[in-house]
Formats: sequence, C-alpha cells, structure tokens
Amino acid sequence: MQSRRLRLVFVLPVVALAAGGAVISATTHERGVERGRYLSIIGGCNDCHTPGYLEKSGAVPESLWLSGSPVGFQGPWGTTYAANLRLVAASMSESQWLTHARAARRPPMPWFNVRTMSDPDLSAIYAYLRSLGPAGASAPAYVPPGENVATPYIDFVPKNLPPAG
Repeated sequence: MQSRRLRLVFVLPVVALAAGGAVISATTHERGVERGRYLSIIGGCNDCHTPGYLEKSGAVPESLWLSGSPVGFQGPWGTTYAANLRLVAASMSESQWLTHARAARRPPMPWFNVRTMSDPDLSAIYAYLRSLGPAGASAPAYVPPGENVATPYIDFVPKNLPPAG
C-alpha cells in the first residue's frame, strides 16, 4: 500500500506537468495563429490574395481569406495572379514556407517587404494559413507580356505620366 501511494505521489505531478505543457503549447500555438491573422490583415495580404476583398471593403467571410484570386495584375512584366496562400502553405513545411515567402516575385507582390519580416512573424502567418486549411483552387498561371489574357485583370501600365527627367 505504501509503495502504491509513493507511485501516485510521483506519477500525478509528472502527468500534471505533461498536461500543463500541452496547455502551454496549445496556447502558444493559438497566439501564433492570432498573430498571423493580425499580420495578414495589416500587411495587406487579403487585398490581393482574397477574392473580392478590395471591392467589398474587406467584407468577405474569413472562410474565403487568402484563397487566391482569378483577377490578374497586368503590366510590363506580363500578367501575374495572387497565389492561393492556403494551398501553398498546406503543401510545405514551415522551413520551406520561410524560404518561399522571402523569394523574389513579379509585381505587384511587395516581396521586398515580406523578405524583411522576422522568422517569428512569417511563422505566425504560416500557422494562420495552416489553421484556415486548404480551400479553393490554384491561381491562374503567369502570362508573359504581349500574350492574351482570358481572365479579368487590373492594368498597371502608367498613363499620362510626364516625361522622366
């Protein structure tokens, strides 16, 4: 009987510590997800990566957030499309995401701003994307300059600019 009590005295605190660690870990993860949500909002990610976000002044259900857009951005670089970040994040590890997020991109993606984000911030965005789960379809493929585009697009070709110099 004494031996059994000693085991309980020893085992219960160990189980409680382990459970507490899980609670701390879950809370830390939830904070990361919330931070990622916040960063995706203030960073303007939804502006391009969520269909209809700008047109509806942000009044788009969160279930559609960051699922890409079929509206292209056309300029001297050709026509680019905002990727479905939920599918992108679902297909990579966090380490792969950090590398991917910092890679150079065609306009109008401000990759040079994302490149300077801290690892914890990019990891929080990754956690948020993963919490949303995969949804939607991949964005249309890049179209080189001068080729026909079958989707709606926003024209980024400057007009009526005074001559440089």
